[in-house]
Amino acid sequence: MNAKRAAPQPSSLFEAAGFSGDAPRPLADKLRPKTLAEVVGQKALIGPDGALTRMLESRTLGSLIFWGPPGTGKTTVARLLASEIDLHFEQVSAIFSGVAELKKVFDAARARREMGKGTLLFVDEIHRFNRAQQDSFLPVMEDGTITLVGATTENPSFELNAALLSRARVLVFKSLDEEAIEELLARAEEVEGKKLPLDPEARMTLIRMADGDGRASLTLAEEVWRAARKDEVFNSERLQEIVQRRAPIYDKSQDGHYNLISALHKSVRGSDADAALYYLARMMDAGENPLYIARRVVRMAVEDIGLADPQALVIANAAKDAYDFLGSPEGELAIAQAVIYLATAPKSNAGYVAYKGAVRTAKEAGSLVPPKHILNAPTKLMKEEGYSSGYEYDHDAEEAFSGQDYFPEKLGRQEFYHPVERGFEREIKKRMEYWAKLRTQTK
Repeated sequence: MNAKRAAPQPSSLFEAAGFSGDAPRPLADKLRPKTLAEVVGQKALIGPDGALTRMLESRTLGSLIFWGPPGTGKTTVARLLASEIDLHFEQVSAIFSGVAELKKVFDAARARREMGKGTLLFVDEIHRFNRAQQDSFLPVMEDGTITLVGATTENPSFELNAALLSRARVLVFKSLDEEAIEELLARAEEVEGKKLPLDPEARMTLIRMADGDGRASLTLAEEVWRAARKDEVFNSERLQEIVQRRAPIYDKSQDGHYNLISALHKSVRGSDADAALYYLARMMDAGENPLYIARRVVRMAVEDIGLADPQALVIANAAKDAYDFLGSPEGELAIAQAVIYLATAPKSNAGYVAYKGAVRTAKEAGSLVPPKHILNAPTKLMKEEGYSSGYEYDHDAEEAFSGQDYFPEKLGRQEFYHPVERGFEREIKKRMEYWAKLRTQTK
């Protein structure tokens, strides 16, 4: 008697509902390199004479820190390295892992090593581990239990323990240039079997939108294909409407934030108003807090213009107050005007240098007592001790200048401030030379 065969049951609710188990894969996953030779944009690391190429030739790999912006291939390269030298690849994220999870990974790596198999542990966002968690890697790095490859978008010098850095080599991943992004788009077109519906200008706009991020470029390409109707070709303006993306956006907690404010500051210092406005616009468009920029503009006024143009600080402060009063977008113009004023003002860091020199001397000199003749004597005892004795009231002297010594006797006269021959400091320099001449005559 033949048993009646039961009908096959759906293996999941999705199949029961009529969905196929073959889910569509994102374009970035389809194009994930299978060999190091397929990785684009990192020739300094994986080119014929690259740092990683040389390591692989020796068949040895020390612990590494991959530092670079998102979408530059850090995870992919780590996975391929493990494959190249036959290591088990293990990946954890510092966002989701704690000490307990790491201990399990280390124990598994030890067991694997006893069976003759090494482990490459890839730690994404390694800078998010605290100092104690970072220290937990040290023993297993030293005894060879794991080969650590950590990835970070932050500067390792600031975010990682010195002990961890001393045991690992830092390799820098660069943002992908336009040529590399173009190569990715060409590969995407080959895989999808169709061209991107973009005119040449729009194609370059998409490349710029990616801002050096390979994964972002492929995501944008997918958005374009989804949006395009039959035989439709987008120009640059229509592309920006379709993908709803403005300029490249940087994470204000990442290096892009510091890179752009540094570029703005140096452009102002270099008296390039146009470049300064460009970086100001980039930061504003990326959503930077305008009051943060305004505070930095005030700093530029005192550090790089100083007394060469005393109005610079007044205008910078006024711009900050104007933005505080008007808000965005009207107040942004006040900050832009301050940036233009500072960039075109005469430059001097003489006050900045003078203050740093005075601070250094004050620390080195210690607690030297000022000369008694310039100290007040509110009590009889202090008068008897010579406080205020011999002090000359400058307004009673000719030219309202007595020429007295004000430095501590043991220190002697010091010179910190050397005004430049630019802007208002030229006038200040004349005044100081005049006081120096009178001081010599008085002595």
